[in-house]
Amino acid sequence: MEVNVFSLDGKVKEKIELPSIFLGEIREDLIKRAVLSSQSRRFQPKGRDKLAGKRTSAESWGAGYGVSRVPRIKGSRYSAAGRGAFVPMAVGGRIAFPPLVEKKIVKRINVKERRKAILSAIAATADRERVKSRGHKIEKVPQIPVIVDSKLEELKSTKDVEKVFEKLGLIDDINRAKKKKIRAGKGKMRGRKYKRKKSVLIVIGEDKGIKKAARNLPGVDVVYARNLCVEDLAPGTHAGRLTVYTLNAIQQLKERFSCTT
Repeated sequence: MEVNVFSLDGKVKEKIELPSIFLGEIREDLIKRAVLSSQSRRFQPKGRDKLAGKRTSAESWGAGYGVSRVPRIKGSRYSAAGRGAFVPMAVGGRIAFPPLVEKKIVKRINVKERRKAILSAIAATADRERVKSRGHKIEKVPQIPVIVDSKLEELKSTKDVEKVFEKLGLIDDINRAKKKKIRAGKGKMRGRKYKRKKSVLIVIGEDKGIKKAARNLPGVDVVYARNLCVEDLAPGTHAGRLTVYTLNAIQQLKERFSCTT
């Protein structure tokens, strides 16, 4: 399958054969598992002090007092019945089943399944209907996936990148990502008040200034082809992100996945 390579002016520069990694099967189930596995490795283990709620000399009175046989705090300052302690149902008592740091929170995935998930996510970026259903504005985009001349990697100002996006019809999706949404619930109190949509992903072979130039555009991410992972291609486990590849990136992806195609 032949595809166009666009210049920075938005004109067709040449045609190349689309690598087979873009034509493979799309496995949404593997993509979801791979993203969740990647996210789980960033979770922080949490637990409770093993002696929490147990630092007390409370003892049960035993039978014959007309009260339940829970451990009770000693001393005259408490009520005649005595305040319960230590047990889970008592105020200040221990937790019945507290979280443990030993809990396995990493969701593992096989190496071959993870590799298949990456290939599936790359193939999803070449599916126009899937990209559109993800919410991206691609009415003016001439081709999916967008493949651009490697000179894109040399741009050093945000204004220049924005001009290229206008020529390629990608500016509508950038404008879509400008709107911020206030997060619901308590999350807004934890340094995550605003949510912003994901927009264009730029996959490059070498950084000659593009990373700094594109980082100010809302929702835009830049990633090396050698570091490309499922989470970049399918944020939130949803495949079909609007992606721009440079010629250098295409060549590196062919070399990286040559043994799997």
